[in-house]
Amino acid sequence: MNEESEEEKRERAKAQKRLEAMREADRRADLDIGRPAVIGAPAIAQEEEKYETPKDVVFESRSLCLSYGDKEALHSINIKVYRKKVTAFIGPSGCGKSTFLRCFDRMNDLIDTCHITGQLLYDGIDVKQMNPILLRTRVGMVFQQPNPFPMSIRDNITYGPRCQGIRDKKYLAKLTEDSLREAALYDEVKDRLKDSGMALSGGQQQRLCIARCVAMRPDVILMDEPTSALDPIATKKIEDLITKLKEKYTIIIVTHNMQQATRVSDYTAFFMLGRLVEFAPTDEFFSHPKEKESEDYITGRFS
Repeated sequence: MNEESEEEKRERAKAQKRLEAMREADRRADLDIGRPAVIGAPAIAQEEEKYETPKDVVFESRSLCLSYGDKEALHSINIKVYRKKVTAFIGPSGCGKSTFLRCFDRMNDLIDTCHITGQLLYDGIDVKQMNPILLRTRVGMVFQQPNPFPMSIRDNITYGPRCQGIRDKKYLAKLTEDSLREAALYDEVKDRLKDSGMALSGGQQQRLCIARCVAMRPDVILMDEPTSALDPIATKKIEDLITKLKEKYTIIIVTHNMQQATRVSDYTAFFMLGRLVEFAPTDEFFSHPKEKESEDYITGRFS
């Protein structure tokens, strides 16, 4: 039997350390609030042990079809989403962009008539086999309309970690500052963290929602038209932020704005009537589209 290499030993030790940390979080949660922490639950911790992470591909869709009752909304989608890259979904209204985006964190599960076939693999594991709470901890979501919780700016950031059983005040204070800095919001709100998040401007509220998302330290951030309700100045701040965030996170963004897709994304997927028409590096897609439907959409022959 071959002996483990030093690198394999280090990886195994890191995996064991992570598992022990999660179990410790579960133990603290039992003591502090009388129930297991969401992410620290032993059953989920055991699941963590078996995941193997591909180097480049985070998500892979294989012949994914989605229907609402008898109406098929997505038709055999095949696509790969690459790690620490921004992937933009573009296409006309009603083409299935947002519907497909909601597959990545299983939000479509909440719709009774929704039925999905095919596979959507996250780090090599079909999302249907994953605990949805674990999945949604790893895959955060930022919606079209800013939706801060009706509580203070600080509590918006710490709400998720507190639900996981984290009570250390110093840790939560640092997490709040770090998350707001990552969202390029800290300097604007550092003196009013006790104020309601609802009192911020629209652009600030959206950045607060991004900060709330990154506070959970996700692997992937989903953004469903995050700038459609914002003015040009706030939009530019969000776009600059997306470029910065991809250094740490994989980002998937739905947008109607083709110029925005060219500015922020590394890859572009074009959808039409529930079909994935074309997927390519963004520069290649916009300069040399392979499909006539793609060319017609880019040149404005239809929208």
